[in-house]
Amino acid sequence: KKEELRLLGLEREKREKAEAERMAKIRAEQAQLDKQEQLKAQKRDEGKKKRMEQEKANLAARTRDDLRCPIVVIMGHVDTGKTKLLDKIRKTNVQEGEAGGITQQIGATYFEKKTLEKQTAKLNETEKFDLNLPGMLVIDTPGHESFTNLRSRGSSLCDVAILVVDLMHGLEQQTIESLNMLRKRGTPFVVALNKVDRCYAWKTCADTPIRDALKEQPEGTVTEFRSRAMDAKIQLQEQGVNSNIYWEMGEDDWTNSDFVPLVPTSAVTGEGVQDILLLLCQIAQRKLWKQLMWCANLQCTVLEVKAIDGLGMTVDALVVNGYLREGDKAVFCTLDGPIVVEIRGLLTPPPSREMRVKSEYIHHKEIKGALGVKIIGNGLEKVMAGTPVMIVGENDEEEDIKAEVMSDLTDLQEKLSMDKMGVMVQASTLGALEALLQFLREETNPPIPVSAIGIGAVHKRDVTRISIMNEKGKPEFATILAFDVDINREAREHANEMGVRIFTADIIYHLFDQFTRYMEDLMEKRRQEAAAVAVFPSICRILPQHIFNQKDPIIVGIEVVEGILKIGTPLCVPALGGLHIGKVTSIESNGKEQETARKGSSVAVKITNESNPTLTYGRQFDASHSLYSTLTRASIDALKANFKDKLETEDWRLVVKLKKVFGIL
Repeated sequence: KKEELRLLGLEREKREKAEAERMAKIRAEQAQLDKQEQLKAQKRDEGKKKRMEQEKANLAARTRDDLRCPIVVIMGHVDTGKTKLLDKIRKTNVQEGEAGGITQQIGATYFEKKTLEKQTAKLNETEKFDLNLPGMLVIDTPGHESFTNLRSRGSSLCDVAILVVDLMHGLEQQTIESLNMLRKRGTPFVVALNKVDRCYAWKTCADTPIRDALKEQPEGTVTEFRSRAMDAKIQLQEQGVNSNIYWEMGEDDWTNSDFVPLVPTSAVTGEGVQDILLLLCQIAQRKLWKQLMWCANLQCTVLEVKAIDGLGMTVDALVVNGYLREGDKAVFCTLDGPIVVEIRGLLTPPPSREMRVKSEYIHHKEIKGALGVKIIGNGLEKVMAGTPVMIVGENDEEEDIKAEVMSDLTDLQEKLSMDKMGVMVQASTLGALEALLQFLREETNPPIPVSAIGIGAVHKRDVTRISIMNEKGKPEFATILAFDVDINREAREHANEMGVRIFTADIIYHLFDQFTRYMEDLMEKRRQEAAAVAVFPSICRILPQHIFNQKDPIIVGIEVVEGILKIGTPLCVPALGGLHIGKVTSIESNGKEQETARKGSSVAVKITNESNPTLTYGRQFDASHSLYSTLTRASIDALKANFKDKLETEDWRLVVKLKKVFGIL
């Protein structure tokens, strides 16, 4: 016996020792892993610290002599002539049979310094302005997007804006929105009062400075122009913007930052285009030189991702500051996390306009901001528009750069904290997505919940992903709101099979309107379905002096003591063991039919009782008994789900009271 115990003890010791060794090994491995993680984090932090110091040093090294191109965005209402104006600015020299140093850029038009000088020469004879900008970059994106999207690492991608106002129509809805957007971001802007050539009897003076053109006009035309310009000024004033025709602004107006210059222009005949260009240069040099000092910190934003034959997927990006070089390790942001890609090529289109000829792209070894550029590399399919691009330099920690690139998206995802139930939102770029989400969350009433997001075209898998809402019993959320993106044919077909609706639009409001309309129709449909089940709470007193018919149908005068009496409401007398009197089939007041009667009104009602037609007033019940709406659990649920807004607080109190009467839990 002793021997057995001794052997068992030895065995147990052996087992415990083995277990202890195993645990020690696991602990050691864990410690090793922790240490690696710690080192990684430490390296990442060191990298960040180094990067911050370098960025600080670069910022300190900026000078007023080395300015970058200001980035100009043209904004305004539909049909005010934004694109025409841009074309006019672009083509000012093309008619003379030469492209004149205007480089057609990707998503942006680049003007060289000499082009600017040449185009403003006539005006500059009187203005005597010394131009020292290296050029100008005009982004031709629809105004809203360029703002909401292109936040290249904390700076909105636009230095100065042209707000186009139609002189004939004054301020319009989108103009006011653009205006608010500009003011919110503190972006300086000039207002182009476009379409002066529409003034009565306007004499065309093609491409001249506007003051020279006005001197040529008959008196009546000038008067009309003055009064229309005055109207625009007053409308701007109503929006809280002080403005003045730019050559009538005093020196103190110029230094006063909230004064906005007005420039009369014609996008068709070109008067005033010189003035706009020169004015932008002046604003840039006088007011913005601090932010236009070129800086070595890379600021680069993805404008769009598109496939080009022979080059595969390419990324169009806008480099604001810093350099991009061929062979750099660039970090891009995708929905699946950061990717590191070697830049295989940097292309800009040639100065001539045609972008379709493949061999024509100009290759660059390096690009200095601000410029638009096409980046070639492998695996760029999933890169998201509107996100920043960063480069891993020789002193940088890759992990730190990755975290930094993804910070915008991680912020957005945290901000998004998706709802369990909700629609799917798909947008063309990160910025558009953000704008749309903010709109759905904050500016719609009630807010539209979002359960999933995506960037880029809508595919079959997206449809499958959102179709779960049907199974969850929320079919209204089996919806994709697609903003400015393509829908695959497969996805459309699949959506029809799965009962998923896809709403598409290029303007946020339209998308929202479509969805709200759909939701309202749905609610209405549900209300009609629920009307049969839902019973509105009421307590009524019979008026004994108004008994018109005693049985089948019972027609009596009643007073609504509490709640709402509706056609279709079943009535009973709780005092008589819940005796069922019948259903209200019509309500009349002063000979007029009505749907409902609220607290305090006296009406005549017709009550039919199919199950017990012999029920007679004065025999089974009389005026001493109050009539109550017959509530059930199901009817209360139907009320809550579909008619919440139709009941006042006191009506809900009555529901609670009636629950006790009918013993509903």
